[in-house]
Amino acid sequence: MRILFLGDVVGRAGRRAVADTLPRLRDEWRLDFVVVNGENASGGMGLTGDHARLLLDAGADCVTLGDHAFDQRDMLQFIENEPRVIRPINFARDAPGRGHRVFTDARGRKVLVAQVLGQVFMKRCFDDPFSAVDAVLRAHPRGGAVQAALIDMHCEATSEKVGMGHFCDGRASAVVGTHTHIPTADAQVLPGGTAYQSDAGMCGDYDSVIGMEKAEPMRRFVTGMSKGRFQPALGDVTLSGLFVETDDKTGKAVRCAMVRLGGRLEQAAP
Repeated sequence: MRILFLGDVVGRAGRRAVADTLPRLRDEWRLDFVVVNGENASGGMGLTGDHARLLLDAGADCVTLGDHAFDQRDMLQFIENEPRVIRPINFARDAPGRGHRVFTDARGRKVLVAQVLGQVFMKRCFDDPFSAVDAVLRAHPRGGAVQAALIDMHCEATSEKVGMGHFCDGRASAVVGTHTHIPTADAQVLPGGTAYQSDAGMCGDYDSVIGMEKAEPMRRFVTGMSKGRFQPALGDVTLSGLFVETDDKTGKAVRCAMVRLGGRLEQAAP
C-alpha cells in the first residue's frame, strides 16, 4: 500500500496548495491512501466543515485534527456526521467524534488511522497517550484485522514522539508526528517495520513563524506584548509530509521518504 501523510495545513495558502496539488500526486505517485492533518487550516486555528470538505474533495481519505480540534464551533457538529474526520483519541470521553477509525481503500484493504495528543509541554493535561494507543493497536492488529495502521502523534516534545514510535514499533505501520510545523530529518523504518518521523512539517508558507506572518510573533518575542492576532502567512507554500509503502500481508513499512514540494524548502519526493 502506498500511503501519503501531509502535515498541518495552515490557513488559506495551505488549503489552496493541497487542493491544487494533491489530485495530481494521487495519480503520479499511485497513492492508495492519503491522510491530511487539517487542524490549522481555517485561519490558522481549527478547521471548519467547509474547509474539511475541501481537503476531502482534494483527495484526502482521512483528515486528522489536534489540540485545536474544536476552535471552530461548527466542527462540534460536523465531526459527528463526517466519519473521515477524526480528533485525538485521548480527548475527554464525551467529546464529539472519534479518535480512531478503520477505513477501506479502493481495493478493499483496511487502514486504521488513530490520532493521539502528547502530554509534555501541552497546555492541557490529556489522558495518557500510550495506554490509549495501546488499546487501539491491540484491537486492530497490523497484518490481521487491518492491512495498515497509522498513528498521528500530535505533540510538542520530540522525545515523547520518539517514545511513541518505539512503543508502536512492530504494531503500527507508521507513526508520524505533527503539531510543531517544522519537518524533522529523521524519517526511517524502525526495526519492527514501523515508519517513523518526529514531525511531518506543515503545508504552509515557511517564510513565517510556524506558518504565521512574522510581525506579531516577533513583537511578542521581543517585547513580551501582543498587538493583534496571529495571521496565517500567504506566500509560497511547501507541502510537507511522509510517504510510506507497506506490505499488505504483514502491515510492515518497507520504505518511507520525506516529502517537501514547492515553496522555500529543499525539495524531496519518494
